[in-house]
Amino acid sequence: MAWPHKKSSPPKADEGGETMSFKSIRKRLLLAAALAAVASPALAVAASVADPGGRGQAYATVPPMNQTVETRLLPQMAVLLDKLMVEKRDMTLDGVRVFDADDKFLPGKVAIGLAYLLIDTPRDDPKFATYLAGYRQIADMTADDTNNTWGIYYYCQALHMLQQAGLLEQAVSPQTLAKLKAKLDWRHFVRTDDLTLIDLPNNYYGVAFSVARLRYQLGWEDASASEALLEKTLDHYRKYSGEYGFADETDGDGRFDRYSVLLIGEISHRLIEAGMPATPEVKGWLRKSVDLMLPRLNLRGEGFEYGRSIGTYGETAFLEVLTAAAKLDVLTPQEKTMAYAFSSRVTARYMDFWFDPKMGSVNLWEHGRRTDEYRGKHRILGENLSLARQHIYTSAIWDELGFKDKTPDPGYAAWLDTLPKRRVTWFARGRHDRLVVTLRDHDRVIGLPIVNGGKSQHENTPYYPIPFSPGMLAGVADGEFPQLLPRLTLADGARVTPLAYARNVKVTEQGARTVVTYEQDQLDRLGTSAPIADDRVSVKTTYVLEPGKIRRTDVFTPKAGQGIKAVDLSFAGFSSAPATKGGATTYGQGDVRRFTVTGLGCTSRPLKDEKAYRTPTGAFQSLVECTSGPKAGPLTVSWTLNYR
Repeated sequence: MAWPHKKSSPPKADEGGETMSFKSIRKRLLLAAALAAVASPALAVAASVADPGGRGQAYATVPPMNQTVETRLLPQMAVLLDKLMVEKRDMTLDGVRVFDADDKFLPGKVAIGLAYLLIDTPRDDPKFATYLAGYRQIADMTADDTNNTWGIYYYCQALHMLQQAGLLEQAVSPQTLAKLKAKLDWRHFVRTDDLTLIDLPNNYYGVAFSVARLRYQLGWEDASASEALLEKTLDHYRKYSGEYGFADETDGDGRFDRYSVLLIGEISHRLIEAGMPATPEVKGWLRKSVDLMLPRLNLRGEGFEYGRSIGTYGETAFLEVLTAAAKLDVLTPQEKTMAYAFSSRVTARYMDFWFDPKMGSVNLWEHGRRTDEYRGKHRILGENLSLARQHIYTSAIWDELGFKDKTPDPGYAAWLDTLPKRRVTWFARGRHDRLVVTLRDHDRVIGLPIVNGGKSQHENTPYYPIPFSPGMLAGVADGEFPQLLPRLTLADGARVTPLAYARNVKVTEQGARTVVTYEQDQLDRLGTSAPIADDRVSVKTTYVLEPGKIRRTDVFTPKAGQGIKAVDLSFAGFSSAPATKGGATTYGQGDVRRFTVTGLGCTSRPLKDEKAYRTPTGAFQSLVECTSGPKAGPLTVSWTLNYR
């Protein structure tokens, strides 16, 4: 894999001290990126902004993955890096001054992005000297900037790449390298006495191991720390994944999301990068993630639909796990072929759907889109660079596996039709049950996650135990409203909802019909970071999912003397032109045809890109709001959703 290059004149300074090569490079790369985007038959980003539900296009055919990377992604990444080398600390991207925006990983992401550019430039190309000087200047400029955790990993990886290429001493000054050796250390976020993380989620164990291993490879320390951290990582994974093999995002409180499935893929990639073998235990965990993902593969390259940090990162999670599984021979030959076909679609979708030419950037934040606050637009440059890297290094692995320039299998769509129509994946069972039910209804994937526990995310709609389906049913990142979930206001004003205490979950298969039942003796009292168990009301929940139809019924039972002051429930959706009569709402356009509620009274209205109702892929188009007044005794609330 190489960057596009053309012959150019040796660098010559203009009156402002800027080299003419920087200016000419920018012009050429802007042109290259524009031509690559126009030339792609799959370009759909303009349409994606106006695409209700943000599904993008279904790819009947798609270019080889490496060709999308080489002809479209790399030129665009080069445009950003050229702009960085010219503007340096004054760089702006879509109105954001990137070095003033408090992105705590940015120096590391910049370092690895520039490393790709420098290493892949032929030494006899006149631009090589320009890039080498630019790397040295940027390294000096950012040496004292804040750079934490993932940023440390990226920077160490960049330095190791430069070392392997014989360029480290030329690209980084001795003074700056000495600073980096002190700053790029796993000890800044791991306690050395017991190797526990300092106020970080569990996926950072893999980051710490990687940093320690890279420091060893750079000659900065011996191998003992990396070996100890690897064992700590695997021990922790063992302890909190339990018998089912998926990592709890918390220390046993039961939150299972994208990271729970991705983490073993990240660990596997770090082992691959370190040249260390994956044990049978690691491969076994990786296979469990593969088994969850395979029934979710599709023609669009869509990934996770629930939990935090989804959208394009929900898609690269699939990309990283499947690529690691292919590299470590965890896939069958047919699965490997189909995983490559899906991976090629993920990368095409990144350029067609997620990249916005008008912004000159990946778009996670504008035109109706919304992502988690910690991935806010202040991280715009870093998000471009880290996402690009995920596509670059996974594409390189597929190249190594013999797929370079290989057209994805034309039988991929037919193979999708052979996938299981139903998959139940357990994460934990016991005091509380955690699982996700995955259903395939023709080309539609529906997920029902019951995964909510622990602090910080329990109130957020992407973690609700409700059905999710790309383009049809979604949550709002960091959004808190009763999306498809009854919310009760008790007599003392406390608000409670059935979120975090599911037990006795049963999944029954009745032909094409799937019935999910569970109960909660305690509801989740809202208003604090962590769930608070409130036993004044219990609930029994029943889902019935069948082709074209989903029904949920909740039977709430208050304790004697406990009053219910009010109940509310909402449905924000991508279908438009809602019309409500009684408890039934019909839609003029969209995949949802009808939404019916019993037990509450409902109204509906169109939405016009309201911030509170934006999803990772685009804005909801309509809102149904249902309420009731005081209730006594058992209360039944039910909704039925009919879809195309």
